[in-house]
Amino acid sequence: MSETTSTREEKKPPLNGRRALPPNNSNDEENEVPEVDPFGLIPRGFNPKDYLRVVDIYMFKDPHEINKQQHHTDKYYNPKLIVRRGQPFQIQIDFNRPYRPETDQFWLEYLMGRYPQQNKGTYIPIIVGNVLKPGEWGAKITHRENNSIRLSIMSSATCIIGKFRLYVAVWTPFAILRTRRNPATDTYILFNPWCQKDAVYLDDEKEREEYVLNDVGIVFHGNVEDVKSRSWSYGQFEENILDACLFLMDKAELELSGRGNPIKICRVASAVINSRDDNGVIAGSWNNSYDYGVAPSAWTGSVDILLEYYSSKQPVRYGQCWVFAGVFNTFLRCLGIPARLITNYSSAHDNNANLRLDFFLDEEGKVDTKLTKDSVWNYHCWNEAWMTRPDLPVGFGGWQVVDGTPQETSDGMYRCGPASVQAIKHGHVCFQFDAPFVYAEVNSDIIFSRMEKNGTQVIEKIDTTHIGQLIVTKEVGGDGMVEITEEYKFREGSDEERLALETAVMYGVKKQTTRDTTYQPQTDIDMDFQVQKAVLGNDFKVTITFRNRSRNSYTATTYLSGNIVFYTGVPKSEFKKHSFSAKLEPSSSSSFDVVIKSSEYMSDLLEQASFHFFVTARINETGKILAMQKATILEIPTLRIKTKGELVAGKEMSVIVEFTNPLKQTLENVTLRLEGPGVLRTIKKEFRSIPMNSTLTWEVKCIPMRPGLRKLIASLNCDALRHVYGELNVQIQKP
Repeated sequence: MSETTSTREEKKPPLNGRRALPPNNSNDEENEVPEVDPFGLIPRGFNPKDYLRVVDIYMFKDPHEINKQQHHTDKYYNPKLIVRRGQPFQIQIDFNRPYRPETDQFWLEYLMGRYPQQNKGTYIPIIVGNVLKPGEWGAKITHRENNSIRLSIMSSATCIIGKFRLYVAVWTPFAILRTRRNPATDTYILFNPWCQKDAVYLDDEKEREEYVLNDVGIVFHGNVEDVKSRSWSYGQFEENILDACLFLMDKAELELSGRGNPIKICRVASAVINSRDDNGVIAGSWNNSYDYGVAPSAWTGSVDILLEYYSSKQPVRYGQCWVFAGVFNTFLRCLGIPARLITNYSSAHDNNANLRLDFFLDEEGKVDTKLTKDSVWNYHCWNEAWMTRPDLPVGFGGWQVVDGTPQETSDGMYRCGPASVQAIKHGHVCFQFDAPFVYAEVNSDIIFSRMEKNGTQVIEKIDTTHIGQLIVTKEVGGDGMVEITEEYKFREGSDEERLALETAVMYGVKKQTTRDTTYQPQTDIDMDFQVQKAVLGNDFKVTITFRNRSRNSYTATTYLSGNIVFYTGVPKSEFKKHSFSAKLEPSSSSSFDVVIKSSEYMSDLLEQASFHFFVTARINETGKILAMQKATILEIPTLRIKTKGELVAGKEMSVIVEFTNPLKQTLENVTLRLEGPGVLRTIKKEFRSIPMNSTLTWEVKCIPMRPGLRKLIASLNCDALRHVYGELNVQIQKP
């Protein structure tokens, strides 16, 4: 046996007793369809040319033509026909002679994948009839003229999402004659939020404009005291993005027959967006070293990431939560599933779903970093996708949490969701998928405790309000922020909130009680501290205030610990230790300032310039401990963007990016990125160095393609300075 035949045989998928056909999970693979399908022996005199023959098929697939206009797919940079399911579209067939309905018989065939089967929805024969039933496959003739007919075709509101091949089959007495394989007639069918019978139907036009058709979004980051925002280009209509998104479902090996179901698509996509387990799209990195890749903060959008993955089939480096969420949002909107990006401030990463984060203090009241394993992320980004949930009780459809950031495994893979937001709010966490994990992210308690010398655990403080303080998303139709905390949980401390918590505990979310430990807080003294707004490279101060409500004099031994932290709440290094004794006079307030010098923090800075301050005070007279923590973020300089020339589609214009280095050091190996969907594709430029106080100017010429309101987004990245952005709205006029 030659080597080639043996390897070919090895490649055949193994058949087992359960299935006669190999798995069909690639939209790209095709089978050959015979042009002549004989019914038996064909008589000698048979000439296919004597019968009705298809000369041409016209698809009305240009952006300005009826199909893409009516189906809201005119923005896709894709020459093929793209329609949404459950809604009629038009094609025209030209025959070699006039069509005679009395004697001529023809039908359409839509095929997908390698082993098309009618019962799997991958082979769809459509007989031409007189009426179209809403949301069911069918076709009818709407116009006949000379040798041409025009058909209106209705697709099923539950049909598979992806790329179908189209054949026209003509019946003759001896054989079925089919059109040749013609990629120009391939038809993409997407989800349809405009169709009431579709599982992703959304009834508000402004929301559909935002959550399906808007190709630029806002990522909120920073922390709860200091919310920051930046734009992100989703670019779901850009060239080859639709094919890249369909490839992700092939990569995840989702059976073609499951691709009409948004629940299944979201579930497999949340696993394939990250590279854990399956070599998916983005490799995460949270350790501040980004060798052989791009720093997460340097990306300006999803297009580069998806196209690089589609061509290399290797994970793209590197991402953090907002990058995973940005790319996931592109995937969902591209396929037609309404989606939005969510930010949860003070997000708990609870690794055992016991709804509590344990912070252990040592004898002096400082956090013991060896024992403390749970963390609080300054913020965490995930997505919501809109769909019905026929697999859950009534009332749990609508927004579903899906998260592509690899945090914990679910059913053996790093993925999360779809979990019903409504179910999370009411504590009904027994419903799939991963609701307990999301519930903990927005609703955990923080428990500060320390071990006494005799081994008893003393709880010093329970903070029930720190986690999930603020949950936000971009407003519909604008760049502002809208708070949606109340969609995830009832008001902190309300009866409904306690009831939801008890429900969650009843459904198996472990809520440890504090009965086995002693908890007697110091009630007559309050402590708080404020961190002054600070600019990168400058000194700033932390002010600690005590309020003594009792008639006693106290002294407090106070510790301030300043840590440089990753935005995930994991400390990198302690850069400031300061302790002092505070005298607390009866019935009065007293404040103490601690100065933080730039020289103390600059050398160890991480990309989000994020600090975590922890203040503990031991009341010497009672032995009680007061503890408090806060995160703060330095103000980072921004990029300025300007334009020059006329802003007209099809005409050349200039974009100018400017940056002034505010640091007391030279910036080296600086990368600038600039992109704007519909105006220019992403371009990068490297600069060797930017001396302190000097200004860099970069001019880019481009020709905008699409009129309308567009957004330019730029980022600057180097080892000493990350998360530097700029953006500009531009109105491109029609030519």
